[in-house]
Amino acid sequence: MDVRLGAEHAGWRLDRAVAEAVPTLSRERLKTLIKSGALALGEAPVRDPAFKVRGDEAFTLAVPEPKPAHNEAQDIPLAIAFEDEHLLVVDKPAGLVVHPAAGNFDGTLVNALLHHCGGSLSGIGGVARPGIVHRIDKDTSGLLVVAKTDVAHEGLAKQFAAHSIDRRYLAIVSGVPKTGEGTVDASLARSSANRKKIAVVPEGRGKRAVTHWTRKQPLRDSALVECRLETGRTHQVRVHMASIGHPLLGDPVYGRASKSHRDLLRDLNFERQALHAAVLGFVHPVTKNRLSFTSRMPSDMQELFSALGV
Repeated sequence: MDVRLGAEHAGWRLDRAVAEAVPTLSRERLKTLIKSGALALGEAPVRDPAFKVRGDEAFTLAVPEPKPAHNEAQDIPLAIAFEDEHLLVVDKPAGLVVHPAAGNFDGTLVNALLHHCGGSLSGIGGVARPGIVHRIDKDTSGLLVVAKTDVAHEGLAKQFAAHSIDRRYLAIVSGVPKTGEGTVDASLARSSANRKKIAVVPEGRGKRAVTHWTRKQPLRDSALVECRLETGRTHQVRVHMASIGHPLLGDPVYGRASKSHRDLLRDLNFERQALHAAVLGFVHPVTKNRLSFTSRMPSDMQELFSALGV
């Protein structure tokens, strides 16, 4: 696999720069691969993950053949928006974890995909994440694309890295934004105070994150907004909207609902962030056709929307 760095990577640690250039692999996995000699500059392996790059290097990365996944195939119902021999688009319900991790070793989307696809999933994501090109949070509903072949995986990953994927989320936020639209351009990183949270950090730290939002409909002390992602960072919509004073209703981490909203959420038994991945568009990595998919708000979020109507 060719890994080309750009001027924006100058002075970065090697593992961080390569992780930015190859979003399908985690930084920790890349660090292990680098130490094993899998990354080379010309013919020479580069084994120091902390090596500072110039920003004009062209590396080759040898990703070992994936080991057979040890995840168990489980017959979990899936809503499939599209499927061919290269990829599929899944409409994920809230509450379904995307891939196995600590505390969720089964009952995940990966377990369901292994059953549905019968083993025909891209191995680039590694043993724990076969086929997974991108994620959405457990308690966020909506569309995501899954790769069935390595060619599809690499092609989709390039589009995610180039920020050319059309991703639009519907969110119900606290308060009514004064303007009809806006853009949040604020870097994100793990919070130094709580490693489980993401925080806005000064420019030059973390990863640049850009969210374009549009107020779709004012509601009672709240609003329905559409958020179009220019980048796709962990918890991006949730943190960005909270940073401008409009956290998502029901968000247990970044939210701060009023008493009336808390009472309504309790009465409706709505126990998640009000966030739905409603639109997903991309160029098919093999056929080169432009594909676009939409997903209606699920019933729990529609019920909340209706209850907040003015």
